[in-house]
Amino acid sequence: MLDYPAARAVALVAQTGSFEAAARALAVTPSAISQRVKQLEERLGAVLIDRGTPCRATAKGEWLCRHMDHVGMLEQELIQQLPGLQASPERATIAIATNADSLGTWFLQAVSPFTSNAGYLLNIAVDDEDHTAEWLAHGRVLAAVTSVKKPIPGCQVIALGALRYRATASAGFVARHFSGGVNLQSLAQAPGLTFNQKDQLQHAWIRRAFGQSIVYPTHWLPSTHSFVDACVLGMGWGLNPEALVRDHLAAGRLVELVPGAAFDVPLFWQVSRLARERLAALTNSIVATAKHALVA
Repeated sequence: MLDYPAARAVALVAQTGSFEAAARALAVTPSAISQRVKQLEERLGAVLIDRGTPCRATAKGEWLCRHMDHVGMLEQELIQQLPGLQASPERATIAIATNADSLGTWFLQAVSPFTSNAGYLLNIAVDDEDHTAEWLAHGRVLAAVTSVKKPIPGCQVIALGALRYRATASAGFVARHFSGGVNLQSLAQAPGLTFNQKDQLQHAWIRRAFGQSIVYPTHWLPSTHSFVDACVLGMGWGLNPEALVRDHLAAGRLVELVPGAAFDVPLFWQVSRLARERLAALTNSIVATAKHALVA
């Protein structure tokens, strides 16, 4: 039988990042939290918490944390039916994942009604759209926005539409670096923008527009909105969500490198079948919002 007070301690350490913060949440001492976690690890024969700064759940610890997410949702449903039960002081936290550009455009609009009505807290992880499915496959989240169409084992997949991008730069940048036109030679010299090492969006656009890949100089800038700002300020060129650059393009603050060469990234909502019913309201809100925010 699982020691649920100890499991809750593990989940809170992973969520808050420290034994001290978890202790404050449970109104106990840090040594009590440490003892609960250690005893559970010894009983299970597995390290559940990586004791760094901040503390993080190990791979096995993440599975336990997601189990506690399920328990929290079940407890909340039970209390709604049996209000005489004493509610836990901690609200259930649901871990989900999305890509940064969805988070910076439409995703918060989709999840906010759920947080207002369902009473859950959200722990939103951000990763490249090609990699958020890995969070789901490894048990780190219960649902994810992803570009992966193939169902993760044990998950339901719903097509959301495509997030449309435009390759943009300032007019001054284009005049400096593309005076002879936008081609493979000029792109190989002009500074681009890259979100992080996982970001292959600019390379994919070049391959589609020009038929082959190239190496180009780049600034590293892990922020959706700063990507747009950097383009407006003439730092480099990059793929930006159309929703964020539409007004800049209309006002002439940005121009398309290749007019009309939009780049669409299909997105999908994958949700654990174990949590599907309890997250139905969240799924409905995400699908409804995506219908208006994304390209069909």
